[in-house]
Amino acid sequence: MITRTEIAKILQTPPIDSDVTVMGWVRAYRGRRFIALYDGSTSETLQIVVDFENFPEDLISKIKFHACISVTGTVVESQGSGQAVEVVAKEVEILGENNLEDYPLQAKKQTVEFLREQAHLRMRTATFSSVFRIRHAVAYAVNKYFNDRGYYYLHTPIITGSDAEGAGEMFRVSTLDPEDLPRTEEGTVDYNKDFFGKPTNLTVSGQLQAEIGAMALGKVYTFGPTFRAENSNTTRHLSEFWMIEPEAAFFDLENDMDLAEDFVKYLINYVLDNFDSDLQLLDKRIQNAEKNLPQADRRPMGLIEMLRFVVENDFERITYTEAVNMLRNSKPFKKGKFEFEPVWGVDLQAEHERFLVEKKFKKPVIVRDYPKDIKAFYMRMNDDDKTVAAMDVLFPYIGEVIGGSQREERQDMLLKRMGEMNISEEELWWYTDLRRFGGAPHAGFGLGFERMVQFITGITNIRDVIPFPRAPRTAEF
Repeated sequence: MITRTEIAKILQTPPIDSDVTVMGWVRAYRGRRFIALYDGSTSETLQIVVDFENFPEDLISKIKFHACISVTGTVVESQGSGQAVEVVAKEVEILGENNLEDYPLQAKKQTVEFLREQAHLRMRTATFSSVFRIRHAVAYAVNKYFNDRGYYYLHTPIITGSDAEGAGEMFRVSTLDPEDLPRTEEGTVDYNKDFFGKPTNLTVSGQLQAEIGAMALGKVYTFGPTFRAENSNTTRHLSEFWMIEPEAAFFDLENDMDLAEDFVKYLINYVLDNFDSDLQLLDKRIQNAEKNLPQADRRPMGLIEMLRFVVENDFERITYTEAVNMLRNSKPFKKGKFEFEPVWGVDLQAEHERFLVEKKFKKPVIVRDYPKDIKAFYMRMNDDDKTVAAMDVLFPYIGEVIGGSQREERQDMLLKRMGEMNISEEELWWYTDLRRFGGAPHAGFGLGFERMVQFITGITNIRDVIPFPRAPRTAEF
């Protein structure tokens, strides 16, 4: 049995003058005497002191960048600067050699674009190991938050016969042979011959099924992968991503907004309280990247400062109509700085969202009561018959992180909206049944998990906060 001590435990509670065995990868090797070893348990490295005269040359020559080694030695207080403790090696074993001639990564700064092509290795870098530890932290905090508040985790289907968004940009799931498709008499594809006997797709949302859970269990949430076949190559979009979708009976839009604000603050606080060293590393990375930029192009706050600012302040809450009026009265609009004109009845663009958050209010903003024509069929109609009880939570740098609404619980209103938007009653018979048989007011939202991780880590491209990104023409690993 392998016995080792994780570096994080040694640094947290140093067992001075005790012997330990550590295992990890070489991040740096200085002067044939000092090894910086990391094992993934923390962003910090452990300094190993090796008296190379006591070890054979053929072993020493194999201690190279990202080689994997095992070290047994004594934990002592460090005599140098930069670390509190170090391990004086008594035994060194090579667990995995690294041929640097063929190794894609080098002991120097690499671009994120290059590292994205080396997704099987990029987690070994300091930046990406911190990103993915924080991703884990946020995922853990999601489940803890809802569990502690009486929500039940509901696993909704990945393969579905319905389109929750009505967008039509879905990945088809089929066992039919594309070279020999069965046809109906009319010449269309005969999906009755397919595995499920009907057209099916990868899900874009678990919300509709979560509503089933809410109508029985009261409060539920989903946390799983979703898929969009949108041909987008922006820094904000993925073809495969994870969504968190709580759904609660006896909630209205006000309850929904309160839940959303409390939830995201909890996630940020959890990372601030438990992953400070990773945040410090990422904060320093951003500062180094921006030091040569003009002042106007730099972040107004450091990463950690911004995270604390978000959790310590109430989110601004405005209506969509107020937002459009603010945008049209803004200096950027009057000076022609916006690429897209803010017009009532048209969805807000990223530049509009960022202006509201970063310039107008300088904090997160919740925009509510959107025009019915730009929102989904299931959102509750407001009394003005023009807007629906929907809300979006907007964050600095990344724009929308949450979209939610009070759901339409009135069957007559739901059927009317479905008719207006050409949503099949026959296909969603079970959804309308929820209103027929003991329906109740309810609300929920969807949080894009990767966008939340983006915000907390300060990473600019969403493809760099998911281990193996899926995007147009990108399906490696």
